[in-house]
Amino acid sequence: MTLIKSISGIRGTIGGKVGDNLTPVDAVKFAASYGTWLKRNSDKEGLTVVVGRDARMSGEMVQNLIVSTLQGVGINTLDIGLSTTPTVEMAVMMEKADGGIILTASHNPKEWNALKLLNEKGEFLNGEEGLMILDIAERDDFDFVEVDDLGSVKKDDTYIQQHIDKIMELALVNKSIIEKANFKVVVDAVNSTGGISIPQMLRALGLTNIVELYCTPNGDFPHNPEPLKENLTEISELVVKEKADFGVVVDPDVDRLAIISEDGSMFGEEYTLVAVADYVLSKVKGNTVSNLSSSRALRDVTEKHNGKHQASAVGEVNVVQLMKDTDAVIGGEGNGGIIYPELHYGRDSLVGVALFLSLLAEKNIACTKLKEGYPAYFMSKNKVQLTPEIDVDKVLIEIENRYKSEEINTVDGVKIDFEDKWVHMRKSNTEPIIRIYTEAQTQKYADEIAKNFLNELASIAGIK
Repeated sequence: MTLIKSISGIRGTIGGKVGDNLTPVDAVKFAASYGTWLKRNSDKEGLTVVVGRDARMSGEMVQNLIVSTLQGVGINTLDIGLSTTPTVEMAVMMEKADGGIILTASHNPKEWNALKLLNEKGEFLNGEEGLMILDIAERDDFDFVEVDDLGSVKKDDTYIQQHIDKIMELALVNKSIIEKANFKVVVDAVNSTGGISIPQMLRALGLTNIVELYCTPNGDFPHNPEPLKENLTEISELVVKEKADFGVVVDPDVDRLAIISEDGSMFGEEYTLVAVADYVLSKVKGNTVSNLSSSRALRDVTEKHNGKHQASAVGEVNVVQLMKDTDAVIGGEGNGGIIYPELHYGRDSLVGVALFLSLLAEKNIACTKLKEGYPAYFMSKNKVQLTPEIDVDKVLIEIENRYKSEEINTVDGVKIDFEDKWVHMRKSNTEPIIRIYTEAQTQKYADEIAKNFLNELASIAGIK
């Protein structure tokens, strides 16, 4: 069992020993650290924090702990209950709150949970801020208030609808043409809050023929919740069986979006961002940003529209910062995370659905035909399980030295750009693994590259 403390929050498995797992004590400690940090860095009285959660089985327990702890620190809480990560981000903005906490372990299995921390803009904290909170937690340096100064708690479960209402006001969301297209859609929400929000979003866009698969928000994930091909066999089969136009897949906290084409094939989470960017750039000229592990296809589409593409280190906060620095009009991460700054600076599957459907309805073609219009790249995503004795930095330095004649980027791990392929190796911030992503012009070639580098990493690290 595992507890991972990082600048982006705290993530771990429920149960076990304090300090080794995400126990109630650890949740309280970290919430108190965040609340203490907020108060020390604000001149305001009566701070407010928005708290929302995905549908994990542990979510209600953890949320009660967090809300009560913030009360004890003297912070008012807006508890929006079952929600999505982008909805909590939007709620912070709409309420002009001082911060937010999202209780979700994203794509991790159901035994995991996490606290993701937001600033007053509804954006993730930067590295320096995260380190301050970790330091407060490490020193147990909390400030709790006396009884007359306890924070208040307000509950409001309307924010998913308010979030959708804001999306419907966007100029590039074309409800009339989507409604006219009369799409039939299958939705797999892995029994989390996408089961509430995605059908609600589709109905707001005028769709009525919606087939729901695993849309009961009970947190009992029926399959691995990461929206990858190997985890999505059921919806792929159901799209074909139902003669649907496409399928929509989201992860438990609804910040990653994948599309299934009408023939049951993966449109691909990488190409979700590519397609949405193509649509946005066809209407608004500008630049794009994705992370180093994202497909070259976004670069190609951006250049087609006479824009400039840049790549950041992996992590939403890094993508957002580079988007701001370059005035990007669309960006995100190749894992299906779409960031549309016209709405807010956060990965958002709801706005992704609205923009993707606007594109598909405007083109009036099948998903497979739409995909054929984009540069053909294929990715292989793999990982190496870490053990405590492995010196990851040493391993990656050795890889860098071996390929120093190629184009190397060490902003985030090691990325090696060859003429016809690339490989990116980095230590995960959320799991005890090294991620290895490769991309080439055929799936077989991408898999071969990945296999070779997996073997090379294992050899360097002494993994049998």
